[in-house]
Amino acid sequence: METLTYALLLFGALAGGFVSGLAGFGTALMALGIWLYVLPPSLAVPLVLICSVISQMLTLPSMWKSFDLSLVWPFLIGGLAGVPLGTMMIAQADPGVFKLSVGVLLLIFPTALYLNRRPLAFKLGGRIADGAIGFAGGILGGLAGLSGPLPILWANVRGWNKHERRGIFQIFNFTILATSLALQAASGLVETQVIWLAAIAFPGTLIGASLGARVYHALSDKHFADVVLGLLFLSGVGLVWSSVGAH
Repeated sequence: METLTYALLLFGALAGGFVSGLAGFGTALMALGIWLYVLPPSLAVPLVLICSVISQMLTLPSMWKSFDLSLVWPFLIGGLAGVPLGTMMIAQADPGVFKLSVGVLLLIFPTALYLNRRPLAFKLGGRIADGAIGFAGGILGGLAGLSGPLPILWANVRGWNKHERRGIFQIFNFTILATSLALQAASGLVETQVIWLAAIAFPGTLIGASLGARVYHALSDKHFADVVLGLLFLSGVGLVWSSVGAH
């Protein structure tokens, strides 16, 4: 069983790192489902946060110059304001309800965006609307670790190109996840064992992120958009399945 645990730990790190390197998000989508077979949530969730931050740190330097930071800052301001609120809501709210609601959202909207072949360029609300979406993403991130879906969907609705979308996905998620990790560490929720597991998973995360980043550079705008919508849809399936199965 111990050999299986190490094998699945490395496989999850490789898969999560690859998707993160490819799309700028999705470590939890790929890795968490694998790691929960051999690790309890108390270890798997902070491990996902650590590996998410690591994989995004590895790919940020090679992509930084292509990002449009003027698009990202409203999301960051809103997201950072939302994280503490979402964390405080954990005691009162039911994360399962949020997961189910977001899961249904991720089944409907990516499908509609994929079937709509006309390019979108929705500009209503400007940066205030961007900040509001970031705020909602920050709340969901603090509450249930779901910071990414709303900003990612919004970037598709805005009609931004591959590099603009990737900048928002990666910088927003990196900031929100790093903040969540810091809050968990400060609260004593990150056990010593998680650090050892992260050290074991590091090579897989490194290799996966590097491979994913190479594939990203080879994708066209359209293919990148299709990959992102597909990942969002799979995330929705997973969230709905886990929410329904838990009740």
